[in-house]
Amino acid sequence: MLAEASLTTGGVARRLGVSPTTVRSWERRYGIGPARREEGHHRRWTPQDIAVLEAMCRLTARGVPPGEAARLALGAAAPVPSGAGAAPGEGADEGPAEGFPDRTDTANAPAAGPVSPECRGLTRAAVRLDTAEVARLLRQVVDDMGAVAAWTEVMMPALRAAGRRWAGEGERYVEVEHLLSWHVSTALRRVADRPVPPRPGPPALLAGMPAELHTLPLEAVAAGLAERGLPYRMFGAAVPAEALLEAVRRTGPAAVMIWSQAKHTADRVLARRAAETAWGGRGSRARPVVLTAGPGWAGHQPGAGILRPRDLPSALDRIEQLLT
Repeated sequence: MLAEASLTTGGVARRLGVSPTTVRSWERRYGIGPARREEGHHRRWTPQDIAVLEAMCRLTARGVPPGEAARLALGAAAPVPSGAGAAPGEGADEGPAEGFPDRTDTANAPAAGPVSPECRGLTRAAVRLDTAEVARLLRQVVDDMGAVAAWTEVMMPALRAAGRRWAGEGERYVEVEHLLSWHVSTALRRVADRPVPPRPGPPALLAGMPAELHTLPLEAVAAGLAERGLPYRMFGAAVPAEALLEAVRRTGPAAVMIWSQAKHTADRVLARRAAETAWGGRGSRARPVVLTAGPGWAGHQPGAGILRPRDLPSALDRIEQLLT
């Protein structure tokens, strides 16, 4: 029964997203290792052993030095067996403690510069499938930085890194991206759904194109608008064309943002129809300004009444100008 419930060092490293070399080093230096050992057999990690290692990963991801993290992790568990003490050199830093490199490559890094410590900590927790730590980190960065900076500097780079890992490993890491996406959405909606009455006036309408299933960027826009106290209506993913146009007629928005993640979901005809949709009585009819957002619109020339924002902050600035 124990063998069925235990893992080898390689298995536990894969499960928590840490390097097997780091796991062995922590075992040698700090006694973070299996409580049960059998001569001539691979060391097996029980759920209790893995819990200690998971606590070690979480603490080091928060910036706690490895020696102190080991003391805290072991202190919360059963006593360490005799002979499993810390080795010389306890104060040395082990460096990155996860399957991701210490920094993502330039394709995954945010345009502003190097990947932030918060982003590294988030990706590490996501690879470990440590939902409690992922949720805590996301709450912290949103509270400390605001939704817009949290999205551009932490959430989006972490999602890109998860996607790159998934692409490089086949479907092995798809669960990481799904878990991270769900928690990012939860953190953004916590901001977007704050019970603060928005300023009066026409709203912004946010919608995914009819064939578009991605909504996280729109949720970041909604959170940014909520932080600024601006009114909006979120319609989410895959909004049918006629439903989108009817929503424009019913809500009378000053701005309509339509998101397209890929070129095959970007519909220029629908964008033009939305920009031409009018409401109001004779002599006072108005039309919205349409913002075509997302990489799917690359290469499309905006027409009359259509704008192409380059990033989230500039999109929010433009929407605020249109709504005020």
